[in-house]
Amino acid sequence: MTEELHTVAECINKGLAIMVAGLGVGGSSVDSILTGRRIPHITVDDRKPAAYTFADVLSSSFKWDTVGCIVTSPGFSPYSDFLMCAARNNIPVISEVEFAWQISSDSSGTGSRAQWIGITGTNGKTSTTEMTSEIMRANGFSAPAVGNIGTPVSQAAADKDNRMLVVELSSFQLHYTYSIRLAAAAITNLAQDHLDWHGGFDRYVADKARIYSNVTDALVYNADDARVTHIAHSTVLREGCERIGFTLKPPAEGQIGVEEGWITDRRHPSEPAPARIAPLTDFPHLCEPDGTVYPHLLADALCAFCLAAGMGADLQDAAHALAGFAPGGHRIVKVASYIPGPGQPAIRFIDDSKATNAHAAAASLSSFPDRSVVWIAGGLTKGAHFDDLVRSQSHVMTSVVVIGKDQAYILEALKKYAPDIPYTLIDPSDNTTVMKRAVDAAGRYAQPGDAVLLAPACASMDQFASYADRGDKFAVCAKEWVKAKQDTGQEAE
Repeated sequence: MTEELHTVAECINKGLAIMVAGLGVGGSSVDSILTGRRIPHITVDDRKPAAYTFADVLSSSFKWDTVGCIVTSPGFSPYSDFLMCAARNNIPVISEVEFAWQISSDSSGTGSRAQWIGITGTNGKTSTTEMTSEIMRANGFSAPAVGNIGTPVSQAAADKDNRMLVVELSSFQLHYTYSIRLAAAAITNLAQDHLDWHGGFDRYVADKARIYSNVTDALVYNADDARVTHIAHSTVLREGCERIGFTLKPPAEGQIGVEEGWITDRRHPSEPAPARIAPLTDFPHLCEPDGTVYPHLLADALCAFCLAAGMGADLQDAAHALAGFAPGGHRIVKVASYIPGPGQPAIRFIDDSKATNAHAAAASLSSFPDRSVVWIAGGLTKGAHFDDLVRSQSHVMTSVVVIGKDQAYILEALKKYAPDIPYTLIDPSDNTTVMKRAVDAAGRYAQPGDAVLLAPACASMDQFASYADRGDKFAVCAKEWVKAKQDTGQEAE
């Protein structure tokens, strides 16, 4: 077996089967496409009907010489038994994203029927992808948001009616992606995450940086993130490709940023003055009711403006599109509130369940004033630590409620860096009632004007089906808590 069989076409030409490993959303899409095109392939999965289980292919009797390449699920790290076995047998591995790019290429294999805009980063990928899709559609493009966000990119790429795709890309997907040529690409930010999968932070960053390979029109980067800026300026641009930075500060040359309360464009230094796009007050989803800006959502919006600008979109149309746009669920969403008494400010319940790591939780907490947050945190830590998060954001917290099965790490950080902040540990033994008990505990701490913020800084799979399930249960319990207060004569907002 040789190592050059990295393409679907080469597998077909050699008469070798494509192995589809994992029949989740992406794998099922790949299986369907291969079946529809009558391309020889085999499927492997332990939990869904497939030709083989993973035990089958790891056995000594499995005939690896019939396999040309593997399209792998992001669930398998390079260090998994399955992919280590594939490596020993010299079987090339590609991602569903790489597969999608290849099956969407023209007959010469040098182009693609659709233009792709790709977005990656530790946090903000989904919001940025949604915003960019909204902007491009407002500019007359059919530009669905696909990839890690929902619709499998292979399914979208196989649809010849799609002339542009806005693709959310995870580090897992990028690890086994080699040949995509994005029209525009962005890294939103970089922080420690998924280190167990990648085998270290440097490898994680290297996989994220793959998104800038071969970008043709616009390389977009977070000018406020030193690592992202270094990668962006270390990348050799193709002829005609523009490098565009976004910043929460007044923009420097070649950037879009914020100046005197306006989103401001300084990409063209030859112009006599920076172009003002729109005031921040035009974008209610980026702000609290009192005008306080959510910095991480503003950064996502600026990234989307940069991507759209790089694709030639009209930025006034972009501003109009985002004025009525709201991010998807579980991203700084007010799910309930109540007023304790006449003339008193409301207690708000805010769902940011999508804050699944410390970097995202810090961004969420930083959106609120000092001593105004009852923080609900915890879950599956993925080997992360929380010292920096608690040290930098303890001034925002009034109290903390800790859920999840890995409570020790958060508790350790609280004792070291916020010893005066009261906390409650929620017994993790009963998953069915954990959120109700957490909301009840938070409610006992909450005072008029406080926000009860679910920004867990952890994955959800220890006690919930997903971060969405966690957020949904929080919303239900928060509304029940408010109703109970109403029934005792308190006012609801």
